[in-house]
Amino acid sequence: MAVREITCQQLVELVTEYLEERLPVEERLLFEEHLAFCTWCVTYLDQMRQTIQVAGTLREDDLDPHARDAMLNVFKEFPR
Repeated sequence: MAVREITCQQLVELVTEYLEERLPVEERLLFEEHLAFCTWCVTYLDQMRQTIQVAGTLREDDLDPHARDAMLNVFKEFPR
């Protein structure tokens, strides 16, 4: 019987699906098993949860107009 594990990099790639409860049961169990042994990934997951919570409370009017323009310019630089 093969033992499967996920790496920190794989956990990072799966975090959105985990938080949205879209991981298949086997992957979710591997994800949670990794968390039981990796404090770095627990911290990362907590930071993602906090980011989602804070981002969900922001409104466009909350941003300084200069900061908004700077952010939009950064996003324009990403290839599509």
